[in-house]
Amino acid sequence: MSRHVLVVGDLVTDVVAILDDAPVPDSDTRAQIRLTGGGQAANTAAWLAWQQVPVTLVATAGDDDAGRARVAELTAAGVQCAVRHDPDAPTGTVVVLVHGSERTMITDRGANLRLRPDDVDRALAAAPDATHLHLSGYTLLDEQSRAAGRHALRAARERGLTTSVDAASVQPLRRVGAAAFLHWIRGVDLLLANRDEAEALAGPGLAEAVQSTVVKLGADGAKWIAPGGETVTVPADPIAVADPTGAGDAFAAGLLAAWLGGTDRASALREGARLGAAAVRTPGGRPPATASAG
Repeated sequence: MSRHVLVVGDLVTDVVAILDDAPVPDSDTRAQIRLTGGGQAANTAAWLAWQQVPVTLVATAGDDDAGRARVAELTAAGVQCAVRHDPDAPTGTVVVLVHGSERTMITDRGANLRLRPDDVDRALAAAPDATHLHLSGYTLLDEQSRAAGRHALRAARERGLTTSVDAASVQPLRRVGAAAFLHWIRGVDLLLANRDEAEALAGPGLAEAVQSTVVKLGADGAKWIAPGGETVTVPADPIAVADPTGAGDAFAAGLLAAWLGGTDRASALREGARLGAAAVRTPGGRPPATASAG
């Protein structure tokens, strides 16, 4: 069964600081700091490739050393990169502060804001065997890239692809409002959200907008809410958390690979949980073999 997946969205450099203690204003805090490839869409694509799923990342990076390094590491990991290098914007950068299970992100979206509908069209034309399109919600939450995100979902449906969206981040989601976001994703087969994002989107409009919703519950596992309200829940195995960065992206990749391969919902949730657990054991948001950036 063909499972070629197009992942549309963000590609960034992550500066991950794992803090020894909570940060203190106007003082120093010891930390382990590393540079790694990141971005919700890029991370998901890397974890899909790690499972041997054919995957294409559709994104925009700067025409700079960072952008070329991010593409090179993904290509080496088996991701097909439909990445346009924009000469007028730098590759995005996210500073990730990790303390225990808490994570704070300071974001410069950079060239990600310049994703265009024709970037999506070129990638779709180059991947006639694609069966599914997964969209990072950040693309919709930023006004400058929103047209590309909405076009991606529309173009995928017109070509008969199934679609999924990750809700991305609760604060920008609240800023745009649930009604607007659900309008943009109306008709999507699968919405992925963490607990806070699901609460922000809760209401009758959610069931009307999407076929199914998967809620990532962290240490409490995950649940799949199917059409009609039927719910499947799986627990999470207790694990030691080194860095939660990218756990949701890994979960999405595990779930999508299993679901697109024809497994039942409970099995797909378990595969998502398995990859999410693998992600939190190591710093950064990528699979172990691709975590280090050049």
